[in-house]
Amino acid sequence: MYKRILLKLSGEALKGDTEFGIDPQTVNKIAKQIKDVHNLGVEIGIVVGGGNIWRGATAAQLGMDRAQADYMGMLATVMNGLAIQDALEHIGVPTRAMTALSINEVAEGYIRRRAIRHLEKGRVCIFVGGIGSPYFSTDTACVLRATEIGAEIIMMAKNGTDGVYDSDPRLNPNAKLYEQIPFSEILNKNLKVMDLTAASLCKENKLEIIVFNMNKEGNIVKAVNGEKIGTHVTVD
Repeated sequence: MYKRILLKLSGEALKGDTEFGIDPQTVNKIAKQIKDVHNLGVEIGIVVGGGNIWRGATAAQLGMDRAQADYMGMLATVMNGLAIQDALEHIGVPTRAMTALSINEVAEGYIRRRAIRHLEKGRVCIFVGGIGSPYFSTDTACVLRATEIGAEIIMMAKNGTDGVYDSDPRLNPNAKLYEQIPFSEILNKNLKVMDLTAASLCKENKLEIIVFNMNKEGNIVKAVNGEKIGTHVTVD
């Protein structure tokens, strides 16, 4: 069993069956799964995306400046992070929301040593605001935070996808699910696990990933306990 993990949640995972936004029932289900892992004594960091609130495609259609659009995306992750924090604390899980942006009224600023101390005290750390700079995705933020806090592995929770496939399973019913695949193959084949910058950082820092379906209840606990679910992305 892993002692310290970084859980990456897509923003889409929070919208449930709705078209956009935050679905309270879905957030509560996710919080309960996180609590089950927390009860095992695992130290948990969380990075959440913002795609359920703001998408880059929308910004492109509006002809927005890329940096401006990225800052809006960072603010969306703050909203999602606060929703997860509230749901966790309602069921008795201590948390700290830490932001790369300066929003002192709603979350404390991210400081690596303070984040590690929170984890050691049994608090779930929710990292929001990306890395505080445009042109970087929440995938990159996820890898940076995982490396900084010394996470043993990244648990990448997908919305309705069981793992890494050789092609899009929504378009190809014969798509093959990889049980295990090295980062070199991810990069060479440009498989859509995470963006190339994040994948390269993982490979460089020897940080492995488990990609699994968040919608199947109990999957986070199974992944933490080392059960074979989803896809294990390994260092070469």
